[in-house]
Amino acid sequence: MGKNAFERALARLDQAANHVEIPAETFKRLHFPKAILSVSIPVRRDDGSLEVYQGYRVQHSDLLGPCKGGLRYHPDVDLDEVKALAFWMTCKCAIMNLPYGGAKGGVAVDPKDLSMLELERLSRGFIRRIADFIGPEVDIPAPDVYTNERIMGWMMDEYSDVVRRRSPAVITGKPLALGGSAGRAGATGRGGYFCLRELARERDWKAEDIRIAIHGFGNAGQSIARLLHEDGYKVVAVSDSCGGIINKEGLDIPEVIKGKTAGRKVEQVYCQDSVCDQDGVDVISNEELLTLDVDVLIPAALDDVITGDNAGDIRADVILELANGPTTMEADRVLDERNITVIPDILANAGGVTVSYYEWVQNRTGDYWSEDEVDQRLEKRMREQFAAVMELADDLELSFREAAYCLALKRLSAAAEAMGTQALFNGKN
Repeated sequence: MGKNAFERALARLDQAANHVEIPAETFKRLHFPKAILSVSIPVRRDDGSLEVYQGYRVQHSDLLGPCKGGLRYHPDVDLDEVKALAFWMTCKCAIMNLPYGGAKGGVAVDPKDLSMLELERLSRGFIRRIADFIGPEVDIPAPDVYTNERIMGWMMDEYSDVVRRRSPAVITGKPLALGGSAGRAGATGRGGYFCLRELARERDWKAEDIRIAIHGFGNAGQSIARLLHEDGYKVVAVSDSCGGIINKEGLDIPEVIKGKTAGRKVEQVYCQDSVCDQDGVDVISNEELLTLDVDVLIPAALDDVITGDNAGDIRADVILELANGPTTMEADRVLDERNITVIPDILANAGGVTVSYYEWVQNRTGDYWSEDEVDQRLEKRMREQFAAVMELADDLELSFREAAYCLALKRLSAAAEAMGTQALFNGKN
């Protein structure tokens, strides 16, 4: 994510402030995370050696409710990145009208270098370190980059051991057998799919005429690719960390997914195969995929892939951000000048946290819903909030991103004002 990630994230907020009238106090609150925890996690490796990993948990804001946000395992995790991601979660929950604030966490580790037992030791050790910092009514973690439902299950189980009571609501994104929600696994991609479907209605698209490229073919990328393929869209290119593939007539997405996961064994946590192993397609680089002549580009991998250096080469008419922070502010300015529509991450990838909220509700009530019911609830909420952002963008003549941040600011400010601002305490309100 680069240096000063948190400052760059806050710059989005400052930009939105030019278009809405809210008390200065709201900005002061949002410019400072509520709490930050840094921990070290000793892990005994299988060969008997000891490794110590650095972990973080940042609670950015609880204005709207308990904090919520994922835990990621990645070598580049650092505190500045986690602060930025926690801020984005605050905005994302506000946009989706969820009773949550924002949080994020992570461990600086390459999890693919760990055995299954080492991964479990790390996950349980991390939760023991942060157990006093989280809780079902305080801060609820979830999966993120290189974490998954199995890891969430270990973490929930470890937290339950620490507090001496079964606590499924402390973690979301768990396996179904441990209190997870139907429909959670593909929720991020499905939420983005609902956003794109709303835009398609507005623009009167015919699915068979629309060409799509997806940069990143993990859980979210595969989920949205499958849904779009089923609707008749032409997904012409996809890529993962090893590179990309292209078929101008449209890829056979079920076969690509099958090929990518063909080598997965029951004992593995991470898929080691690549889309580049697929037969009958042309191979391209990740950089080439970003600049393909397509109608929709979906960045679904990591941050800062669309920059001031390559934004001028983007040929897609629409960018749907499934990754967190894939577009820099410098790139945004170029894309705006070129009238390229960007459906921002804090709206487009909010399906995951929305279904995490549904999982939390189900855990707390003991009333579990079918996958159809979860999907219907998600579609309704995504459509409502997409419409709210689009209406604000039209009213204020803003980009989708600016409108999304303005909407988040309005909702966060309403909560701050409900507790009293200077206007109340100096007797002017």
